Amino acid sequence: MIWAHNDVMRLCRIELPIIQAGMAGSTTPELVAAVSNSGALGTIGAGYMSSEALEAEIQKVQSLTLRQFAVNLFVPEAVQYDETQVKAMNALLQPYRQALGLEVPTVSSHEVQSFDDKIKLLIEYQVPICSFTFGIPTQATLDKLKRHHIITIGSATTVEEAEALENAGVDLIVAQGSDAGGHRGSFKHEEHGTMVGTMALVPQIVDHVNTPVIAAGGIMDGRGVLASMMLGAQGAQLGTAFLTTKESKAKPSHKQAIFKAKETDTTVTNIFSGKMARGLNNTFIQDLENQPTPILPYPIQNDLTSPIRSAAGQIGKVDWMHLWSGQGVRLAQDVTATQLIEEIVTTIQQLSHQLSKND
Repeated sequence: MIWAHNDVMRLCRIELPIIQAGMAGSTTPELVAAVSNSGALGTIGAGYMSSEALEAEIQKVQSLTLRQFAVNLFVPEAVQYDETQVKAMNALLQPYRQALGLEVPTVSSHEVQSFDDKIKLLIEYQVPICSFTFGIPTQATLDKLKRHHIITIGSATTVEEAEALENAGVDLIVAQGSDAGGHRGSFKHEEHGTMVGTMALVPQIVDHVNTPVIAAGGIMDGRGVLASMMLGAQGAQLGTAFLTTKESKAKPSHKQAIFKAKETDTTVTNIFSGKMARGLNNTFIQDLENQPTPILPYPIQNDLTSPIRSAAGQIGKVDWMHLWSGQGVRLAQDVTATQLIEEIVTTIQQLSHQLSKND
């Protein structure tokens, strides 16, 4: 098999070089455990979780699998915003709240302490792997994880970001192409300037770092996994493919919207969270993009729109929901995570056999 004895598998102690992306708000213990029990790497998407919720999630996953799994965290960012802009955005969002019977929300506390508390939990529960999005943790944090033998995975959308991750001593690097659904992992560039596709990004990052690379973005099946590895990646991270599995926490209306979508239906927007993310275009995005009111920075914008999105999701009002999705929407399947992985492996075996026959 093409992936025999590679570094991603060795460091993560997994049988298959397949990683389920840490889709914040959409993972469940059942999804993580099913992926890990299949020999791949399941990931708890803990970006928005409180420490208490993460602790319960880790405990549940550990009760469902003895295999390796990861926790994905969002690196804290300095936030600057103007209260007058918050008031303006709240005024713009008020008609949506009134229609859904919601109160005006307050901006949440976004303290570094919350991130540090989650790191302590990973160490306490001996979580074997920690992945990061939106930057690089402090050297002190990385050193602490290393002392406790926790493998670290960083996310890069450019060669420069990958080099920064390598210089910081991160064990593995996810090369996230612009095809990817959900939030962009950019941290050294303006997000509009990092729209490099997966097929172009992966080999360039592979050529410029010595750290093992994991490809991500638009990968939905065995063909995408194999193509990634032919480009030099030693693993592939899939998000949207797992988002529509039976075990995913994504709302049924979200999954159905993906199943009905075309490859031209996604857009990249900061409307929902203040940070660029790829999802299916809808009325909420179009309405707010046509307004002069400035979009607040992440995560403040996220605080203000989150109740609307959550309430809309409860009633299946897809026009007002965030519908995160990569560009490979036509390849989405209504299957279990185990079935998806089995299908990926079978496809790769068949393609590898065909390639060997052609040699």
